[in-house]
Amino acid sequence: MKRIALLLLLAWLAVSAPPALAQREPVLVPAVSQSRIEVRQGFTGARLLLYGAVIDPAGAGANAEDYDIVVVLKGPTEAIRIREKERIIGIWANAGSSDFRSAPAFFAVASSRPIKEIVDERTAAIYELGTDFIQLSPSGQIEPEEQARFAHGLVELRRRQGLFKESPGGVKISEKVLYQARIDLPSNVTTGRYTAETFAIARGRVLASATARIEVVKAGLEGQVVTAAQRWSFFYGLGAIALSLAMGWLAGRLFARN
Repeated sequence: MKRIALLLLLAWLAVSAPPALAQREPVLVPAVSQSRIEVRQGFTGARLLLYGAVIDPAGAGANAEDYDIVVVLKGPTEAIRIREKERIIGIWANAGSSDFRSAPAFFAVASSRPIKEIVDERTAAIYELGTDFIQLSPSGQIEPEEQARFAHGLVELRRRQGLFKESPGGVKISEKVLYQARIDLPSNVTTGRYTAETFAIARGRVLASATARIEVVKAGLEGQVVTAAQRWSFFYGLGAIALSLAMGWLAGRLFARN
């Protein structure tokens, strides 16, 4: 409630501020409905509301700029290897492969209009405004055509998994000041730190940007196990070995009696 009250106050200031007192550049004030998402047993996903205000340097009214808003939500990056399968003598086998050093585990874009109607491809590539412009950081020596093919394959794979998505028209703007977007996180989302980058764009140029952070963490018994494994990895490993030996001994005794 405090964040919503602050946004309403800023919106009122944007409406009532005289042009002489206005700032030279627009200012974005972002907020998110949940800054922490807990993944428990039976987690079915979550819906994030990303909202905020754009304070226009000219105030509100007829002189206010018509902004487009783009929100990019990215999950933690991870190294990944993409393999290509090929049918050889009737058997599917691994053929080529490509490694990427920093592929995002989740990537979603919501915009007030289709990206191609807001900016050119160069600007979209600089700010990663779309799944076609994700900076995947490939490693190793590979031909550019091969690299592009594997990158496209990775994007398509994660689109089918619901981890990469685009929502043209997914951002709603009210009175040229307030905006909101809803982005769904699937049940197979990766835990870690997520960043929500918001961009205010006019005349094909990014005029303002702001970032909000979201933590996705495991909770409950599963979360406690993960925490123990991270904090006391040595003892956790010994415990896992001891448990495996005990289960093996118990299974042997049961089968021996039968």
